[in-house]
Amino acid sequence: MELIGVSGTVKINSNTRTLNTFEQLGLQPGKAICYSGFRDGQYPGGEYPTYDQVKEDLLILQDEWKYLRLYDSSTHAHTVLEVIRKEQLDFKIMLGADIGAEVNNFNCPWGGGVYDEDELEANKEINRRKIDALIELGNTYEDIIFSLSIGNEACVDWTDHYVPEKNVLAYSKKVKANTKQLVTFCENYVPWLHKLSNLAEYLDFISIHSYPVWEYKNISEGLAYTKQNYYSVAEKFPDKTVVITEAGWATKSNGRGIEADNVNEGFQKIYFEELMEWTEKNGILTFYFEAFDENWKGSPDRWEPEKHWGLYRADRTPKLAVNPNYSTQRTHF
Repeated sequence: MELIGVSGTVKINSNTRTLNTFEQLGLQPGKAICYSGFRDGQYPGGEYPTYDQVKEDLLILQDEWKYLRLYDSSTHAHTVLEVIRKEQLDFKIMLGADIGAEVNNFNCPWGGGVYDEDELEANKEINRRKIDALIELGNTYEDIIFSLSIGNEACVDWTDHYVPEKNVLAYSKKVKANTKQLVTFCENYVPWLHKLSNLAEYLDFISIHSYPVWEYKNISEGLAYTKQNYYSVAEKFPDKTVVITEAGWATKSNGRGIEADNVNEGFQKIYFEELMEWTEKNGILTFYFEAFDENWKGSPDRWEPEKHWGLYRADRTPKLAVNPNYSTQRTHF
């Protein structure tokens, strides 16, 4: 198999099997998206979205999306699960635990990965409580939650919340021993290629992230690069199911980390449509990142790219990718 992009040809082993991940995991086919409902003035640990605000969001998403990914087991997750149950909405959830740093990571490029010993010890205790909360919610909402994720981007070299593989594995074993759901860990594709083999073999399935625009790929290279990321991990672990738990394209940038002229709503629409077409055709469970812009993220700069990944703006108006009144032809970039 060859993937053709502007940068050249990416060769993929012709023996790579593309298996329907929904069938492998015992799931019904459907679209999946990452959901975090924090609105302007709200943020984790501060003010949380209300029941009615979450309900409004889920009613926006319900016609198009079947699977939602939640990142932690905090107040926000409780509200989302309560809304789904009380309003009898047809969603299935991948629920996460946002485990924090347990060792220092001096490779973190923004200098946020270094803590004193007391902080690291405190984080370990907090992480244990977060895993317990994950287990509790998994058992309380067994009919809604189909998968439990031990953490998010905690083993990649650049993370500011580094947790050693053996610790993630220990958490995975505790969760699997006390719940009935499928257990995974959500991580950038790179660590799966160079480490995490012990963790990968234990998990029920592997979850990867792919962000071509963060790696300076232009829109014509975007899907080919995501395919390369996916198949490289699938080849390394041929006996494991591999899903995509984050892939997306930002719509604005201040030029820090992502070139400003490489992001806009038109490019997002192209990447979104190409990604959906490929993953639906091949039966690859893929959580698009993300549903709504979140202005609490990143730096105070209004054009900070972390704030602008949503298919909907922070005020819940649709961007081009999901606006039924907009059409475009891909001619040039």
